[in-house]
Amino acid sequence: MFGRHERLIADLWRGLFMSLDHWTRTISTWAPQPRRILELGCGEGCSTMWLASAFPDATIDAVDITAQIGRLYRGPVDRVRFRIVTAEDLATEAPNAYDLIVVTDVLHHIPGDMRGPFLAAVRALLAPEGVLAFKDWHRNYAPIYYLGYAADRWLTGDRIAYLTRAEARQVMDAVFGANCITAEQTIAPWFNNYAMKICAH
Repeated sequence: MFGRHERLIADLWRGLFMSLDHWTRTISTWAPQPRRILELGCGEGCSTMWLASAFPDATIDAVDITAQIGRLYRGPVDRVRFRIVTAEDLATEAPNAYDLIVVTDVLHHIPGDMRGPFLAAVRALLAPEGVLAFKDWHRNYAPIYYLGYAADRWLTGDRIAYLTRAEARQVMDAVFGANCITAEQTIAPWFNNYAMKICAH
């Protein structure tokens, strides 16, 4: 629809809700030198470009189930691989393989009865001493929340169901173990952007 301006429009639209720069810097603080990175729910590859730039010595597997995977990616291709595969299938193929797993605004797209198996697969993919960098959108009654909900619902067609911070903490503790959350951060520009550093016990 936007032709050669599509990437610019996509970045501006995404920036209305979240700063990829701030999120990537936060991830870099939580996991300074990962060797193998898995990005689950990479979409069209815009966030993958930030990860590839922030971690020039790492290999990145960028995974999604959309046919549009990696379409807007314009970064290095020698150490970044895009794959259409589920987390569950990947976990049987490469258990404990990743030093850093990044899950950004994915969980609210997954139906409630599928979240447990998805997160169990994430845990299975995480290497010992590895880090899960998890970010999602807090459910509240702010105008920006409703705008974010409408955007997700309209753009994807998915039945969106966001968790509050407290609900997300409970879910993560249940899957990764008590006190698995070792750091939390609000990602600019909105309070709704909550992020957690998770280490499995």
